[in-house]
Amino acid sequence: MKNYYRLMLGKGSIHAESCFAGNFIGTDFGINQDLTSKLPEEWRPFNKEFIPIYLAKHPDKTKIGAGLACGALWTVSKGIKNGDIVLCPDGSGRYRVGEVTGGYSYRPGEILFHRRPVQWLNQTIDRADMSQELKYSTGSIGTVSNITGYREEIEKLLGGAPVSTPAAGAEMVEDLAAFAMEKHLEEFLVQNWGQTELGKQFDIYEEEGERVGQQYATDTGPLDILAISKDKKSLLVVELKKGRASDAVVGQTLRYMGYVQDVLAEENQTVRGVIIALEDDKSIRRALAMVPNIAFYRYQISFKLVKS
Repeated sequence: MKNYYRLMLGKGSIHAESCFAGNFIGTDFGINQDLTSKLPEEWRPFNKEFIPIYLAKHPDKTKIGAGLACGALWTVSKGIKNGDIVLCPDGSGRYRVGEVTGGYSYRPGEILFHRRPVQWLNQTIDRADMSQELKYSTGSIGTVSNITGYREEIEKLLGGAPVSTPAAGAEMVEDLAAFAMEKHLEEFLVQNWGQTELGKQFDIYEEEGERVGQQYATDTGPLDILAISKDKKSLLVVELKKGRASDAVVGQTLRYMGYVQDVLAEENQTVRGVIIALEDDKSIRRALAMVPNIAFYRYQISFKLVKS
């Protein structure tokens, strides 16, 4: 079954027209070498080898930024399979849609020299026609993001049928659709981070002004949100549970925190954790009592009627 990806073709889609005209997608990240024999089946060994290389070429970057760059480089070069679909913004509010048709090639001296061939379809998707949730997922998650979870909506849009969206002017906190079936907690939290208690002390991690701390890949799976304190001295792992949390989530959060401490944190940075869920129980309260560097928050759904 094919997967769907949103892919940026250069910062601000600067290389989009060249890619559309030349029938390719690509990345570079300053890694100027042929990766043909350097692309394992999983991203973890690739990142282990290339993060030090990336940091040597970009000494101003953090380990977090290096992990994102190398992960994106592997995904575009190897992780996206033949037959998968890419949605690439054209810089004018629309997405060109293409099917990946071949493997990796190295084109030194050219733009986006780590390349894959693409057959662009005679179809575009207008961002205005997307649901709010798909807009969130395509809008601010780094160079490349897997949006296969929105397959049904994307295929509907490709068929020419716009997706229903809430009426303009709806208040974001009262946007109950964002919580329908507790399905969109992550998107809602990210979009409203600045209004939360956590937002007073932490920012979702950014690289070059772009928010990239959502669904950050680790060797034990993607962590929901990676944040950094405003004084840059602490990293925060946020784990979301849509409903009741059990004590098992404490171990999961600790594994993510261990990865962040070992791989991403600088020497002077500490690592903390937060679990957010609708409800807790006695077992998780007991577990958390022994782990003081993990906090627990419950989210609440509010709804009100205002007479006009």
